[in-house]
Amino acid sequence: MLGIQSKSFGFAGTKDKRAVSTQRVTVFKQQASRLAALNDRLIGIKVGNFCHVKEGLLLGKLLGNRFTVTLRGVIADSEDTIKAAADSLGRHGFINYFGLQRFGTGSVPTHLIGAALLRGEWKTAVSMILDPREGERDVIRNAREYYKESNDIEGTLRQLPRHLVAERAVLQCLKKCPGDYLQALKAIPRTLRMMYVHGYQSYLWNHAASERVQKYGFDQVFPGDLVYCKGDDTEKETVGVNSECNDDNSDDTYDCSHLDETSGTDRPESKNTLVKVVTAEDMSTGNYTVDDVVLPMPGSRVIFPTNEIAKVYHDLAKKDAINLTESVHSVKEFSITSMTGSYRRVFQKPLDFEWELLAYNDSNKPLAETDLDKISKTRSTNIIKQEEQGQGDEDKDLSDCKKQPVSSQNSIGLSTDTNEDSEREVGSEQVFSSNPQETQMALKLSLTLPASCYATMAIRELLKTSTSVAYHKTLNQ
Repeated sequence: MLGIQSKSFGFAGTKDKRAVSTQRVTVFKQQASRLAALNDRLIGIKVGNFCHVKEGLLLGKLLGNRFTVTLRGVIADSEDTIKAAADSLGRHGFINYFGLQRFGTGSVPTHLIGAALLRGEWKTAVSMILDPREGERDVIRNAREYYKESNDIEGTLRQLPRHLVAERAVLQCLKKCPGDYLQALKAIPRTLRMMYVHGYQSYLWNHAASERVQKYGFDQVFPGDLVYCKGDDTEKETVGVNSECNDDNSDDTYDCSHLDETSGTDRPESKNTLVKVVTAEDMSTGNYTVDDVVLPMPGSRVIFPTNEIAKVYHDLAKKDAINLTESVHSVKEFSITSMTGSYRRVFQKPLDFEWELLAYNDSNKPLAETDLDKISKTRSTNIIKQEEQGQGDEDKDLSDCKKQPVSSQNSIGLSTDTNEDSEREVGSEQVFSSNPQETQMALKLSLTLPASCYATMAIRELLKTSTSVAYHKTLNQ
């Protein structure tokens, strides 16, 4: 709409598709009035709160996300049970798994494509990206099947929805360079194509975290664990570094609608973080707690735990015919040995955690006020004051301020939401009372999580049930 390139915009992290969200965005040399004028034409998005800054935002310049989550239709044997579960989440936190969205919501998990890339199987990876998948809408399935049967790139591109960025990029490159599958993969915007390899790293990390909890529990440190160093303790140290390739050219943007909730990208912290292996001496001093325990995202500059957990990484990779210390090809961005790697806390406590138990009768009434609601309320109040003073336009429709899509800091619609599209996409169970006077219970949570931590994993710990899309779809059957 502005007639400028997308790389003129900067943002610190990718927001959830299945959410109503607010984030800061920078744009180079544009007037606020010109941006504000777009609000009448923008669909499903509003811009505002303008100011001038000296530097643009970049991916990774993200401390974290503030989430507001409302769980409706909560059923428990008593309110005390709900309160105990919420208090426990605040005190003990949750296993800091990468959310299931990290691996895609389709029938072809992102990490399997990543494994093919690490093996150098370019044609296989392209096929996995383009081939028909279960559970997709008819228009997408038909386009995929048409290409598989006809190999007609032009015809497929005409049918393929524009939001399928990776698929379209691959096909457009194959149209110019038939048979050059590696080049076709490189045509995918970098931030998106790196998600495949990151997905495989995350897959290994999740399994290692499960093994760590299963073998050693969640309440103490054990010899051989890796921990973030404290103070002057720098024995056997290394640095927590970027899990991507050294190439930081991240100008490309992408549509990550198949990855619901990435709270950020894996980028280095503002300063290098040192880690060390826990020794028997450390155990006796009690300097470290389970909150300090980290596990590596595999790469060339990380060390592994010296206890049994390291074996999980190598055994799992070996099953996928991948060697974590050697690369079978020379394409750096798809080589795990060319990635520096990083570290991630095994356990994460929510920050600034607040919760509230609410009773409600109307299942369609919002229980959380969004940023846009607050802004609209302020505007409405000002307009009313102006009208009372005889300064307003009597024909102005005050309800216009309220007609925007619900949009909060980072809410996640796990149940009934006022956004109809969100309900349909999440596949969550609708909660509609046959008796409008029947009182139901809702639990409203507010929490802050560091970048790349997943609110769905906090909710999984709270509910002790799966947060996967597949599971929630079964609730409708």
